[in-house]
Amino acid sequence: MRVVVVHQGPSLTQERYEETVRKLSGGKSRMEKPEDWPVEGLLVHIAGQGDHGFRVVDVWESEEAARRFGDRLMPVLKEVGVEVPPEIYPAHTFVSA
Repeated sequence: MRVVVVHQGPSLTQERYEETVRKLSGGKSRMEKPEDWPVEGLLVHIAGQGDHGFRVVDVWESEEAARRFGDRLMPVLKEVGVEVPPEIYPAHTFVSA
């Protein structure tokens, strides 16, 4: 079952997001295709500044794929100062063009 991961909070800023990307990608400034991620299973990744702060939304093919990524991501987030964990929930509906 596909899962949605939403990450937002006061400690998640665009600058910390970009630092996290550099650390996860071996120095790239952007991860632009699923192959750029350190684990397989990413279906959608969106990041941007909203009215209530910087937000990241991912859709993963399974909870297992999301957890594999989380195992890599969480230590990096701690290192860069992002303190709030992401929200993870099953996708009710997923439509892709």
